[in-house]
Amino acid sequence: MNSVLIKEVFLLLESFKPDEWISSVYELNLDKLRKNGRRLLLFDLDNTLVPWNHPDLPEPLMQWLELARKHGFEICILSNNSGPRVREFAKRAGVAYIADAGKPQTAAYYEAMNKFSASPEETVMVGDQLLTDIHGGRKAGVYTVLVLPIAKSEWWGTRINRQVEKLILYMLHRKFRFSSPVQKKEFHE
Repeated sequence: MNSVLIKEVFLLLESFKPDEWISSVYELNLDKLRKNGRRLLLFDLDNTLVPWNHPDLPEPLMQWLELARKHGFEICILSNNSGPRVREFAKRAGVAYIADAGKPQTAAYYEAMNKFSASPEETVMVGDQLLTDIHGGRKAGVYTVLVLPIAKSEWWGTRINRQVEKLILYMLHRKFRFSSPVQKKEFHE
């Protein structure tokens, strides 16, 4: 294989590599993020904060969001889902939102950062998908955190993305020894 092509493949692969991989949002180290100058948390909604199309706001999540606010974080949901679903959830959670975000395109990331007068260095994107959340966050220059999907139930397009993600995760593991935070658990089995 041509060395230039190999270099390009590794650069592309790097654009999908999150800065952290944790089991759930509840494992975010808020103290560490604040000490590193982070102050804006962007969250995907489905299978990151709640299961796909789940209408309720669980009490533990509500308490965790309040804890994040007490740590000085601004919070914004950045979702590719439709406006009404995201708006209703964000309203119940008491957080800002951008729906129909078009991730991995970067416009919504910059819109959120502008809304809170935050720089990429002050911003964290937390999501369950490499192809949308993490890739978009990397392109926008923000710190990225991959979480395991909450549930197996997903939109059909996401199920297709998961097959591509399995290949990318395999390659990330081979190149960077990057692996799941859960021992002996496959990414989205």
